[in-house]
Amino acid sequence: MDFIVQLLVAAVSSGTPLLFATLGGILIERSGIIQLGAEGLMLMGAVIACMTYLNTGSLGLTLAAACVATAALGLLHALLCVTLRANQIVSGLALTLFGTGLSAYLGKPITGQPVNGAVPKLDMPWLEPVPVLGPIFAHLDMLTWLSLLLVVAMHLYIHRTSLGLHLRAIGDNPPTADVMGIRVQHFRYLYVGVGSMLIGLAGADLLLVYTPTWTEGMTSGRGWIAVALIIFARWNPVRALFCAYFFGALDTLGFRIQLIGSEIPPYFLKMIPYIVTILVLMFLGWRNRNKPSGAPEALGSPYIREQRF
Repeated sequence: MDFIVQLLVAAVSSGTPLLFATLGGILIERSGIIQLGAEGLMLMGAVIACMTYLNTGSLGLTLAAACVATAALGLLHALLCVTLRANQIVSGLALTLFGTGLSAYLGKPITGQPVNGAVPKLDMPWLEPVPVLGPIFAHLDMLTWLSLLLVVAMHLYIHRTSLGLHLRAIGDNPPTADVMGIRVQHFRYLYVGVGSMLIGLAGADLLLVYTPTWTEGMTSGRGWIAVALIIFARWNPVRALFCAYFFGALDTLGFRIQLIGSEIPPYFLKMIPYIVTILVLMFLGWRNRNKPSGAPEALGSPYIREQRF
């Protein structure tokens, strides 16, 4: 039982950056724009958060700086995809390469410097006696609680508000949305910017909470896993919560197996999340081969206002 509880606690910690990134990707792709730049945005969010916190010591300024930097990169992606109608896949890959290279350059002077205790925990000792759930939720940090609140807020926003209906409309049928008076291009800029900020928060959380020191390439492919989680979750924030924690558990499982004295080489244990990602994609592709994917119908398709089909 102790092993399971410790694994679940570690899964929440490891899965929170994935959850932020997946929520940001869902918001962007719900508007009809493919987001393959999550890896680069997470790295930029992490390095900007590290630089800002080491120089200011302010958590608020740190998170704001990470959001502003990644929102700027996201708006560049929106400029290419929405206004200039560039290939969205190529633009996303370019964003990943740009973010990876720029973060490595900016992070050289601060590599290895510790960033400890930046995010306070919300201690609730009255939860500790509750079996299983008590140890998990009694001492969560503020960013983890923020991610949980975002899941609820995004679900209600997308499925229970008129603006959420507009979001689904511009992702599924932008010409019809345009006819109804919804400014498709303006909303796409907005959602790409806000979604990129959430992905930047994923990088900040990874650095401030999970791995409190900057190292080049510290995301280790988590941005790509977040891209896969968007598909696993079928563009649904609530499903994204469970998918992120599931892959967070897989990410920490290898380390936990080593602690109990397993002789399996650690390199194989580190491969577990990525192997499972491939297997799950294959399984979902086979199971849903004759079913709708759940993706926005206009995902990846550029839209020109007043275009006629």
